[in-house]
Amino acid sequence: MKSYSHPREAAVAGMFYPRSAHELKENIKQLFSQVPPGSSKGRLCGLVIPHAGYMYSGLTAAYGYSQVAKMRFDAVIIISPSHREYFDGISIYDGSAYQTPLGTIQVDAQIRDLLVGNQKHISADIVGHREEHAVEVHLPFLQYLQCTEKFLPVVMGDQRSEYCAALAMQLADVLHNRNCLIIASSDLSHYHSYDEANALDQVTIDDIAEFDFAKLTKDLESGRTEACGGGPITVMLQTARLLGATEARIFHHCNSGDITGERDAVVGYLSAGVFFLP
Repeated sequence: MKSYSHPREAAVAGMFYPRSAHELKENIKQLFSQVPPGSSKGRLCGLVIPHAGYMYSGLTAAYGYSQVAKMRFDAVIIISPSHREYFDGISIYDGSAYQTPLGTIQVDAQIRDLLVGNQKHISADIVGHREEHAVEVHLPFLQYLQCTEKFLPVVMGDQRSEYCAALAMQLADVLHNRNCLIIASSDLSHYHSYDEANALDQVTIDDIAEFDFAKLTKDLESGRTEACGGGPITVMLQTARLLGATEARIFHHCNSGDITGERDAVVGYLSAGVFFLP
């Protein structure tokens, strides 16, 4: 049996978010202070949260994470794209934990082993995790909120629709009757003008609001919209639908032009969620 003993050290502390634990806590506290309380209607199943540096997308992320306040989960599943390594398939970190300035958060080895099983395209590996920021940037929020003791880092080296469908079906099977949260780590369109980006991003927003993962998949594949974590979004939506979630809500959308004032080539950010309703 393979031994899962090595924790992953923080790779982007001091770049995407503060390196100092005190500064990081104060940064997150300040972001939450700008956000209204989350909805109390229904039970949260999944989130779409951006993964840029906190100075750019931290407020949008806080809108999503405000939904998590006072909640506890057995585990949080974070599904991200791979920015630095291309590989065929889906990689779940094979180590014991991830580290951030706020401490260590354990990887859920039981859920990992159940997900990997005999799946051809899902493996336990370090590939995709070494320098990837799109999982790591979420962890300080989870640690600040103290909403879970365990999480599962899932990186998609290839976001083709068949891999998304296979992962969603496997997740739904494994997470059935478990109190887990699924986070799709994704920014939206990249490096278009401000108005072009808003038009592209609105397609993604509308598809998510309609809880229509099939249409989102089609719109991404046709180029009608863009999202660097489009695959993780469709996985989260499809898994949530299979688990019985029935309603999607948009919390916040902006782009880097709203933050910096530079509107020639912007990156879009979105927070949204899906819920089980009584």
